[in-house]
Amino acid sequence: MAHWIIIPVVLPALVAPFIVLAARYHIGIQRVFALAGVTALIAVAAGLAWQASDGTVTLYQLGDWAAPFGIVLVADRLSTMMVLLTAVLGLFVLLYAIGSGWDERGRHFHALFQFQLMGIMGAFLTGDLFNLFVFFEVLLIASYGLMIHAGGNARLRAGVQYVLFNLIGSTLFLFALGSIYAETGTLNMADLAERVQLISPENTVGIRVAAVLLLLVFAIKAALVPLHFWLPASYAEAPAPVAALFAIMTKVGAYAIIRVYTMIFPPELAATAGLHDVWLLPAALISLAIGMVGVLAAKSLDRLVAFSVIGSMGMVMVVIALFTPESIAAALYYIVHSTLAAATLFLISDLVRTGRADVALTPQAPMAGAPLTAALFFAAAIAMAGLPPLSGFIGKLLVLDAAFDSDRMALIWAVVLVSSLISILGFARAGSVLFWKANSIDPTEDAVQTRPHALAYVATGGLLALLVAHTVFAGQMHGYTTQMSAQLFAPEPYLSEVLETPGKLSEPKEGH
Repeated sequence: MAHWIIIPVVLPALVAPFIVLAARYHIGIQRVFALAGVTALIAVAAGLAWQASDGTVTLYQLGDWAAPFGIVLVADRLSTMMVLLTAVLGLFVLLYAIGSGWDERGRHFHALFQFQLMGIMGAFLTGDLFNLFVFFEVLLIASYGLMIHAGGNARLRAGVQYVLFNLIGSTLFLFALGSIYAETGTLNMADLAERVQLISPENTVGIRVAAVLLLLVFAIKAALVPLHFWLPASYAEAPAPVAALFAIMTKVGAYAIIRVYTMIFPPELAATAGLHDVWLLPAALISLAIGMVGVLAAKSLDRLVAFSVIGSMGMVMVVIALFTPESIAAALYYIVHSTLAAATLFLISDLVRTGRADVALTPQAPMAGAPLTAALFFAAAIAMAGLPPLSGFIGKLLVLDAAFDSDRMALIWAVVLVSSLISILGFARAGSVLFWKANSIDPTEDAVQTRPHALAYVATGGLLALLVAHTVFAGQMHGYTTQMSAQLFAPEPYLSEVLETPGKLSEPKEGH
């Protein structure tokens, strides 16, 4: 199965140009091939995740060039879980785009969607920092096109802001890569993990600067305060299926921080001492607070959901900043939850937009399909706010438990609990305005919009069902993320598989 690792990158890279060249004017054919491609991605991702579930680390060497000189893809528990999550999310988002007709409102939606998947999959699987930059650029270029899909001045302005912020991130990324290469002579992650350890304490200035630059880059991708300004407008103005897919993009930043700062710059490394708790933790706590205050203050449903993404990323980064096996396990469980919850809420926002005049949080006449939309919103809001019985409540319990032994336990608990209360008030306010107060308004005063398509409801309900499954199997899922975290903090099998394998397409190393 060593050759399977490259399929999540190659498959969408082949489907996208085929759609552009052979099915440009046939939306039906585009939909068939897009759905077939994503379904195949799920099958391959599930196979890779099953293979990695016992701790197996699988290596793929492009061109049969051994690391650290060649390009390598590496599949372990963490990367395969994120690939599977992306593929499953992509299927439901694609179903919604087809059911709602969003894919017909502009050109090349399906091709850009496939290129977006290609970039995200590559970012999760690469074992090289330079190719992480390359895949970042692939997914960002595709996201630029998806952001302005269907046009409009507001969407174009948000797209320009999105482009500028991410260009700044890309520039910083290149500076960081140049600094790292100048200090170590390599950009392979496994090779870097060994070479950084050999730098003498008096010569760590350059590598510390590089580590800080990398953290800034990944913080921009994760929308961490004070580098979060691009997200509210960009996600709120993007087409709903695009915003739902973007729910995984902030997790690419979180994934990169976990990967790089457990393998290359671990907490015990003297060269980067204090980087996590001195800068990352305060920024994460502020992000959590600002995100949930934004939920309460939002004047439209789409911006409310966008601020909830900032808040959920703050929650993820709080436990990542603790950098213990328990905290990383909690962060990984919460990453899956917040991705599904945010994507569900973005799709629900579009259901609301379809059924009423707009998504402003003002009382209007009852919307078309209100009972079903309200039920979906109620369940998704419970999940995102962290109320029982759904996975958000379990995730927050894991976060609080992971912070119990921290020196800043009181501060972390206070911010998490107070922000949770604020988010509950914000979602309750939005639900009452959209669905309860609407009953007091004469339906003849406002034109009722069309009822959402049944397939749109199926896609949204499918994501919500995944949230329920994430709750029902929380014990098994947390056990798996605990194993995943243990593998991250004991990277020797990963390093030996990448660096000690001869220059050939290797078979996976079992039993790690």
